[in-house]
Amino acid sequence: MSWVFLAGSRVYKLKKPVHYAFLDFSTLAAREHFVREEVRLNRRLAPEVYLAATPLSLDTAGHLSIGRGVRVVDWLVTMQRLPEDRMLDRLIAEGTLTPPMVEQLADVLTGFFKVASPEMTSPDQYVERYLREQAQTASVLADPAFQFDGARVEEALRHFDSALETARPLLDERVRTGRIVEGHGDLRPEHVCMSDPIAIIDCLEFNRDLRLADPFEELAFLGLECARFGADWVFPALYRRCAEGLDDRPAEPLIEFYWTYRALLRARLSLVHLMEPNPRTPEKWRPLAWHYIALSERSDLIRSDPSVR
Repeated sequence: MSWVFLAGSRVYKLKKPVHYAFLDFSTLAAREHFVREEVRLNRRLAPEVYLAATPLSLDTAGHLSIGRGVRVVDWLVTMQRLPEDRMLDRLIAEGTLTPPMVEQLADVLTGFFKVASPEMTSPDQYVERYLREQAQTASVLADPAFQFDGARVEEALRHFDSALETARPLLDERVRTGRIVEGHGDLRPEHVCMSDPIAIIDCLEFNRDLRLADPFEELAFLGLECARFGADWVFPALYRRCAEGLDDRPAEPLIEFYWTYRALLRARLSLVHLMEPNPRTPEKWRPLAWHYIALSERSDLIRSDPSVR
């Protein structure tokens, strides 16, 4: 969806002029709008990183210039470059992530979710989104072109159906009690920098509906992704600290549903890369999808902390 240019201490992000079902960057006006939205929304969790929405212009000689010129031809998100060795995925890979670091991250997220305004929706609309996305997920995972173990895929999909049936009244309650907020939408280790202060970047600016979520769905997703990198102890630590800070302790079946849903969704999104005309690193996506399917079955990972009930 974008090109990213690393230039010394600065990073410039240029949105591609693409149009998908879930986003539309096809016009200059749309790209300007979403560049400004990206800066605005990401300043919530990374105010020192997102510096400006900057025009990309032609100068008097017809050369591209960063900033105002004779004619604006596109827009850039201008960011402060982050230290790669402090990214959460790197710390997990190197084995240097510690429980106190996770507590610091949980405190940042707690503060973020505490001030997020409840979003009005109906329980039926909220659940319908999951059903709609899961229908697409089932269609992709069951596609014979990927030559997956059909029995195992069917079992994973049945697990989702069972988790949803159990969690349905809990989902309804989360909506009715105002627990759904405008969050980040893509809370992954690759988007967390354990710098001082902690910076969390790259929220989903292009689709507000995808940012509307239960804070504990976002935490379950982050925990899932940390488990994918080998740190399955992170989610219990996040849950414990955030539950205390938010004075909110969702029941285990709800967390299991969020975990299962996100794992299967990520499996689908991995395979979608192979549907592109010229996928990059095609050898990567099928094994990654299987990894997510395996993680969808690991509901034990959310039970490793006694406070999850």
